[in-house]
Amino acid sequence: MRALISTWDKSGLDEFARGLVSLGWRLVASGKTAAALEAIGLPVELVETVTESPEMLGGRVKTLHPRVHAGILARRDEPTDVATLDEHGIEAFDLVCVNLYPFEEVAARRGVTEAEAVEMIDIGGPSMLRGAAKNFAHCAPVCDPAQYGPVLAELRRDGELSPETRRRLAADAFAHTAAYEAAIANWFNERETFPDSIVLALEKVLDLSYGENPHQRAAYYSERGARRHLLSRVEQLHGKELSFNNLNDLSGARALAREFALPACVIVKHANPCGVAVGTTAEEAYDKALACDPTSAYGGIVVLNREVDAPLGEKLAEQFVEVLFAPGYSDEALEALRRKKNTRILVDHERRAGEPGERHYKRVLGGMLVQDPDAEIEDREGWQLVAGSVTEPQWGDLVFSWRVCKHVSSNAIVLAKELATIGIGAGQMSRVDAVRIAVEKAEGFGHDAAGSSLASDAFFPFPDGPQLGLEAGVTAIVQPGGSRRDEDVIAAVEKAGAAMVFTGRRHFRH
Repeated sequence: MRALISTWDKSGLDEFARGLVSLGWRLVASGKTAAALEAIGLPVELVETVTESPEMLGGRVKTLHPRVHAGILARRDEPTDVATLDEHGIEAFDLVCVNLYPFEEVAARRGVTEAEAVEMIDIGGPSMLRGAAKNFAHCAPVCDPAQYGPVLAELRRDGELSPETRRRLAADAFAHTAAYEAAIANWFNERETFPDSIVLALEKVLDLSYGENPHQRAAYYSERGARRHLLSRVEQLHGKELSFNNLNDLSGARALAREFALPACVIVKHANPCGVAVGTTAEEAYDKALACDPTSAYGGIVVLNREVDAPLGEKLAEQFVEVLFAPGYSDEALEALRRKKNTRILVDHERRAGEPGERHYKRVLGGMLVQDPDAEIEDREGWQLVAGSVTEPQWGDLVFSWRVCKHVSSNAIVLAKELATIGIGAGQMSRVDAVRIAVEKAEGFGHDAAGSSLASDAFFPFPDGPQLGLEAGVTAIVQPGGSRRDEDVIAAVEKAGAAMVFTGRRHFRH
């Protein structure tokens, strides 16, 4: 049996190669790989001995040769292939162990030149892997050090690899080379916001306990090459396995929490915030956020942007929290929180929620909708005061409610007071209904809407929506403006003695 080995990443290779030799395999390797194997005392034949041709062009050409690829691609059950090998004195390969130049790692380095990145585009490696994967019935492709152990174990146990194992290795090899090519294509296209082709490569991060419903299987994948993702630098300290809904809600909650520099708490349930607040401490922010809608907060996702101390840990332990996410926990807080065996406790070691420039994808029948993220954090610069006057505390509530509103499903209405939500109307087909729900939520949990601010993610087409809020006690409104009936809406606000600001930008979220 004969194996061809050419690896950039040498981790685990010594044990794998020793295992093959101990089973009677002969090794053929390219320059640096051969040197590494010789250094640990293993017999190895150089590729250039097989090809009878030296490496060329600074190593760009070494395995691109018929004596290599014919040995990989020959079908042992096809007499003409066997005869061709005999005619040309070519020996077949039974296994190809290859991993590729680290293009993504090098291309992502600060200050790397285009020439340096281009030299990390592997040509021979993908060619060998693809050849072995095509001929998987006769030549097993191994492309990941994580495969070394299982492959060796099966060879030791059975003396050969099963058809099922070979097919799985082939699938992994093609996925590996496809992802590699995708990374290169995306690097060449990175100057284009929306290039003619977008090639997505995803890597599984973890299996999930279930999907949106328990009968649906699910897993979490990250986009290959992304510098950070939802769970990068996130550690689970306690609790059950994460589910599809946990991660979907966590993504939204992290994005909303990123809007605030002050101590903040975001509570999300079914992809919408049900309580958001900032405070002088994380504990104060949590108390205010929970007070918005304690019923909906039951079994929700709680995200904090400050460490959880002992008093806050005790409070959180009294609630049913599905997922708790924070940049740290005191020992006392963890001790209290771990009393709830099912609460998933996550610690954020990075405190960033994602790349601001990443594209957003939405699956539709047979394709994807692709857009820029709605990621800008807006302040009141450029806003237009169109009715009444606004005090400094009101400005704070208007900016706060506007930032929250951006993360609520459309049609979205947010009532806020003293930098905390007191009522949220989400995902309604009618904006009037969204206002009605927000007001009813506030009143239902004993919040006094008098003096509150109202944010609407898009313009009010008629005065009826604002009128409901004004009757409840709203004194300041922020909305994009742009309706044909803006003047009617402005007149209604002025008649009520309230204030209104136009932002000039809407924030639909579907």
